[in-house]
Amino acid sequence: MSTVTAPAGRRAPGGEEPPPVNLWFCPNDDLAPAIAATLCTHWLDESEQEIAGRFLFERDRRQYLVAHALVRRVLALETGIPEAEAIIWRSSRGRPHLQNPAGGLPRGGDALDFNLSHSQTYNLLGVARGHRIGVDVERLDRSDVGLSTIANTFTPAERDWIARLAPGRPHDQRVLRLWTLKEAYSKAVGLGLGLPFDSFAFTLADDRGVLHFQPPENDAADRWRFLEFEPAPDVLAAVALEVGGAHPPPVHLHHGFPWGRAAPRRLVLPAAST
Repeated sequence: MSTVTAPAGRRAPGGEEPPPVNLWFCPNDDLAPAIAATLCTHWLDESEQEIAGRFLFERDRRQYLVAHALVRRVLALETGIPEAEAIIWRSSRGRPHLQNPAGGLPRGGDALDFNLSHSQTYNLLGVARGHRIGVDVERLDRSDVGLSTIANTFTPAERDWIARLAPGRPHDQRVLRLWTLKEAYSKAVGLGLGLPFDSFAFTLADDRGVLHFQPPENDAADRWRFLEFEPAPDVLAAVALEVGGAHPPPVHLHHGFPWGRAAPRRLVLPAAST
């Protein structure tokens, strides 16, 4: 499943492009442990510091520190709000949101939405303006323990599609492709695991791409665009973006911890599924 890219400077026909959706893929190793700890001492709020101190295992604490340092750094780049001054609150379902300052965002622009996912040393952060976004990332080389349980949460048609392949890597890839897409959509709508995964369905191409999306009863399929890509070998990622009738924005993929503004890759956002 390859990543599709296009020239970063391409403009949409008939006018200016909307602000890009920015994706930041950051392995934990891109931020040294001592640097991550120092940054988080200065950037994280009291609640985040308390959570970081609860982890029993250093690997879990490291994952938390890198992920939250990444969020605050990217939000600072996007909005102009210093890392330590960003106020992040959570909905009753646990979805994080940035609280806009009384005078608006220092750099202006539409309201900002962001979403974070991490999986065994990898972090993926999505940031969009004027759109709801959900992201998910999973390692394909994870143990197969639990994959059958995951698949049992899907619709019968999705389970049948998975079962067409014998146990093995391609079989596991089908499970995780569906899982990342379902996670991304449920996070974008703000329900997370509170949304039953058999209440909506995807029909996927064998290689890459959503052929059909059947949303829950209270949603419409044409509101959404979905993107699958591999940001690193054996790593699967998915993005759900609420576009509605608006012109779809470009999608820029940044790699590594964002110390600066290195040129991103541009990903092609597929057309709406039928």
